[in-house]
Formats: sequence, structure tokens, C-alpha cells
Amino acid sequence: MSRPNERAALTDLEIPANESLDVKAVWQSLAEAHRYLAELKGLCESLPNNALLLDTLAIQEAKDSSEIENIITTHDELFAYDQSSSASPAAKEVQNYLAALKTGSAQVQASGLIRLSTVLDVQAEVEQNNAGLRKLPGTVLKNQATGAVVYEPPQDARVIEKLMGQWVDFVHADDKLDPLLRMAIAHHQFESIHPFYDGNGRTGRILNLLMLQREGLLDLPVLYLSRYITSTKSQYYQLLQSTRETHNWVDWCVYIVRGVAKTAKSEIRLIKNLRELIQTTKHRLRDELPKIYSQDLLNNLFRHPYTKIEFVERDLGVSRITAAKHLDALDARGFVVKKKIGRSNFYINSPLFALLTTISLDDE
Repeated sequence: MSRPNERAALTDLEIPANESLDVKAVWQSLAEAHRYLAELKGLCESLPNNALLLDTLAIQEAKDSSEIENIITTHDELFAYDQSSSASPAAKEVQNYLAALKTGSAQVQASGLIRLSTVLDVQAEVEQNNAGLRKLPGTVLKNQATGAVVYEPPQDARVIEKLMGQWVDFVHADDKLDPLLRMAIAHHQFESIHPFYDGNGRTGRILNLLMLQREGLLDLPVLYLSRYITSTKSQYYQLLQSTRETHNWVDWCVYIVRGVAKTAKSEIRLIKNLRELIQTTKHRLRDELPKIYSQDLLNNLFRHPYTKIEFVERDLGVSRITAAKHLDALDARGFVVKKKIGRSNFYINSPLFALLTTISLDDE
């Protein structure tokens, strides 16, 4: 009995013809996605310190992407994370994802390219090893419920290396393909190559964001598509496989591009609310605690939903005693809520925490 996909083993990258995607459903999804992405990009640029988005919002992408791989953790664990051995394995894996996203983003920003070395660096950060591309056969993808093999990716190390070279070429091709379709196709290609022993899903989802950044659709990788994939997980895996079998790319591309639109629309609401919250907090701080108000203190409260004395010391360049006094004053005035987690006292920006943890993909 032949194994799944044995007769159709992937030896060359499949790239659908542009004309095969020239259909109404694709046009409509692209128009909506580009509209909301442009609005999201503009909103991000309007924030006085948009770099804080990578420190606050990115943790949501890391959490949701890891959840797809059944790596489940709590917001308390993530926002109160430190490098100590007492942190849960799941929290450490989510933080590794966050570090990988920042590593990839910095490389794309510096070079304007997504090189194979970038892909390798991202995966190494996700998995905390340097195993590199698969060299040994035996990797198959199974149905988690039944254990049945549903897909066998390329097994030969030389084929995997060749396919990844083709993948990098496709990512950078100048062929007038819409960048959102390129991202959708490249994501499917990457997951079908399945180039690593572990971390393919998380690495692939980071690469989605890096492609948006490289194409100039966003300045920072802050579109959290993993939330959409998590909420449509069965459809995601079904379309991955059906596209391999039928070679009909329309449904897959529409699914991904609609996800971009839906996610961007959700984040537009989020960032509008975030911008309003920052301004409200700024005015309150100036009015109620003018002696300790500074832009650095405001930034600290929004960079760290769970801040602590050490963070204030570092960000404001003040002594530990001064940092503690600042936080106690903020707690007394209700700007933060003091909470002991483990051996440390954290000061939680509750409105920010609520904003970050109640993001909805539902349309208004």
C-alpha cells in the first residue's frame, strides 16, 4: 500500500500561475486586506513610540502562535516572565518565539531581505538549537486525533536544501504578484517543505510577518495572524492538505488574505483604543502626579503591562528607592495594581492588560 503523497513527492517548488488566481473572490479579499493594512500601518506610525508595540502586542502573537502547537500558558506567566528556572516550560517557549520574531524583524529591517540565514536564525531562536535543515529521513505529519499519516514532506536533505533555495528566490521574485498572495503561497510552500525537525509552524508564522514587513505593508511585524489561525485551526489544516492534493490555490489564498483583513481590522480597533488609553494616562499622570511624571515613566507603563522596580530603575535611570516610591505612588492613585507573583512584586497596568487580553476578531 502506498503512503500518502508518495507518487506526488515534492521535488520542485509549486508556484501557481498568476492567471489561476485572477478570480473575483481573490480580488475582493485583496482589496479589503490592503485597505485595512494601510489603515493599520498609518495608525502604528501615529503612535508617539510605536516600538512599544513590539514589546506589548507581540506577546499576543507569540502566545497565539504557540497555542496552535498546544503550548499553553497564562498571561500572568508571560507578562511576569523572567529568565529564572522557575518559569514554566511553556512560558519559556513563548518567550523564545518573541525573541525569534524580534531577531527576524531586525534582520529584515537591516537588509530588506529574507535570506536563508534569517530563516535559520529564526528557527534556531524558536527551538533554542542549531540543528538546521533536516538531514535525516523519517519526518511525517500525522492526524493528532487518529495518528494516521496525512502528509510526507521531502525526505532527502539535498531536495530540502534545493527547495529552500527556490523558496528564497520566490520570496524575492520581481514578478508583479500581489505581496499578500506571495505571502499566502510562500507560507503554504514553507509548511509543505517542512524544512526543520521542529518549529516549522511557528517559524512559518513568523515568516508571514517578516514578508509583510519586507514588502513595506507594515513597518513593524505587528499583524497577529496567529489569532485568526488559532480560531480557524481545522480549516487551516484542511486547506493546507487539500491544496497539496488538488493544486487549486484559490481557496487557500482567499482564506489567508481574508485572515489578514480580519486581523488588521481587529488591530485597528485595538490600536485606536491603545492610543486613547496612552493619552488618558498621560493627562492623568500630569495632573495627579506631576512630580514624578515623565515620558520615560509613561513609556515604561505601556512597554511592560506588568512592570516592576527593576524595570523602572533601568528605563528611568533612577535608584531602586526612587523607583519603588514611583510605583507605590502609582499604585496609590490607581494607575497600577500591585501583585506579588513568586518572589517579586509586579505593578499591573490593568486597563492595558484588559485591552491586550480581550482582542476580538468579530466584526463590528
